[in-house]
Amino acid sequence: MVTHPHGSRRMLLGTVAALAVPYLAKAQGKGPEGWPNGRSVSLVIPFTPGGGTDVIGRILQDRLGESFGSSFVLDHKPGASTTVGVRYVARARPDGATLLLGSNSGFTQAPFAYRNLGYDPLADFTHISLLYSSAYLLVAHPRWGSFERVIEAARREPGKLSYGTWGLGSTAHLLMLEMTERTGIEMLHVPFGGPAPALTEILAGRVDMMFTTFAPARAHVMEGRLRALAAPHDERLAAMPQVPTTRELGLPGFLVSAWWGLAGPANLPPPLAAALEQAVRDAVGRPAAQRLADEFGLLPLPLGREAMRDRIRRDLVQNEGLMRRAGITPE
Repeated sequence: MVTHPHGSRRMLLGTVAALAVPYLAKAQGKGPEGWPNGRSVSLVIPFTPGGGTDVIGRILQDRLGESFGSSFVLDHKPGASTTVGVRYVARARPDGATLLLGSNSGFTQAPFAYRNLGYDPLADFTHISLLYSSAYLLVAHPRWGSFERVIEAARREPGKLSYGTWGLGSTAHLLMLEMTERTGIEMLHVPFGGPAPALTEILAGRVDMMFTTFAPARAHVMEGRLRALAAPHDERLAAMPQVPTTRELGLPGFLVSAWWGLAGPANLPPPLAAALEQAVRDAVGRPAAQRLADEFGLLPLPLGREAMRDRIRRDLVQNEGLMRRAGITPE
């Protein structure tokens, strides 16, 4: 598959890079006792570059660098519905030098998609804070003029149309399974390591469509390279009011539960975890971060360690039922 960057990915990274510049100049603080001062900190992103997680990574990178006097490096480790990167952090030393910018995919969906996950989403991490949730879009190659045209074509030729996801049991996969079940169609599943390479294949016309988080598709849709067919939400998105909701298209009640949070390996020293949580609160509260979140369809969530652990517990219960109804069994 072709995975070279396109204009929107450069635009996304260029836009968010502005937030990273200050930390290079101001990374002169000193972290709490036990912090790896002077060492680069790996902020592991379990997706390919160019997605909404990069926007959040830049928001955090700025403030964390200022607070702790360390360079925070975005370290992309995609694969297997984000479990490659998540497992890497679970096995890291709990010294603050390796952190995870994880999502619901790795914490609350992958446990029901993979038999040998290699980590426990609660026991093997020090959860620092929830961060954001994301708006979603169903996007397609421009040859698909509407949601109705897709459904008609899929009914004429079952299994011919294809859709991308970032892995088995991911939010994108569950949304498409729900759509195909409720409309009575069959489509071919093509998994990728993240939204960006899947969108590349849709742009090239080799894959037809996908459900994706808002950020990586935004510029493509605005510039006409992709067509947004639907938003799986109860109300139209303020950033794209022309896109109909799935409710309007006769499919009410879509359940979207995509979110991101910051975590470290289990047994991270409490002073480090507390300092990181405070830095997260400072980062997301900055006006520049708030403007960027609005621009890229990121919705703020309750902050803090307990908010993240409570969300993981709740979603594990919920997703077990969703996976069962979708017919997904651990591989």
